[in-house]
Amino acid sequence: MARGRSDEAAPSARLSDGTLARVIPSAFGGGFELDVDGTPQSHVDLDDPTHLHFEYVARMGAVIDRLRMPGQPLTAIHLGAGALTIPRYVEATRPGSRQQVVELEPALWDLVRENLPLPRGASIRVRIGDAREVLGRLPAGLVGSADLVVSDVYSGAQTPAHLTTVEFFTAAARFLAPDGVLLVNVADGAGLAFARRQVATVQSVLEHVIVLAEVQTLKGRRFGNLVIAASPAPLPTEWLPRLLAAGPHPAKVAEGREVDDFARGARVATDADATPSPRPAASVFDL
Repeated sequence: MARGRSDEAAPSARLSDGTLARVIPSAFGGGFELDVDGTPQSHVDLDDPTHLHFEYVARMGAVIDRLRMPGQPLTAIHLGAGALTIPRYVEATRPGSRQQVVELEPALWDLVRENLPLPRGASIRVRIGDAREVLGRLPAGLVGSADLVVSDVYSGAQTPAHLTTVEFFTAAARFLAPDGVLLVNVADGAGLAFARRQVATVQSVLEHVIVLAEVQTLKGRRFGNLVIAASPAPLPTEWLPRLLAAGPHPAKVAEGREVDDFARGARVATDADATPSPRPAASVFDL
């Protein structure tokens, strides 16, 4: 990740909570970053939508590459839009995919749509509203049909508490096909108490779970992002070498007993006791 840079000329929008969203040129191999109140939310390369700069997004892309046959269109639901990096990736690698995207902030979506337009002809529908509330009014035909559900929702630098609970993940999992995959972005720091609760919570909803992260992050030695991949069906073990080889490096994929050990003793998060994800220190986004 990188800290947002000041640029008074950058296109911007004031969000409902008073924070400022900006689209700024990226210092990393071209493209643009969506920055919200100093926190980089997304990186988009309009010339190459397969360029996934942020490490955790690249890990999500590695899992998506394993779904179905290469190039086969997917049915996908994305909770949290940002600059639509993953929906653009799916469209580029799986032309003809049907995708639903949920974004809370209409001003943010307007900013992205005007300055980082979607590919012409892409079947990507953006719905405005709270991710959990919109799940309750998605078309009934999507229930049990999604190859992919992505939960990557942030308000500033934190995931809201009501989008971390067993009730939320149960609602999201209803849309998965029998072998569909739920991807969850979890940010945490030393000790990984929040991440352990999130893994335990997802495990209480879906039987098969793996965790992908940078080695030092998974050991709880630095603040970073972990990707939970979960499914009602077994996640094929032949995925694992390919996921490791896909990087970014040094990569770690935890499965089976290692995931159980990671979550052991962690309390499942419920609507009654959930907390938002921890707020990272400002230094996390230093260049």
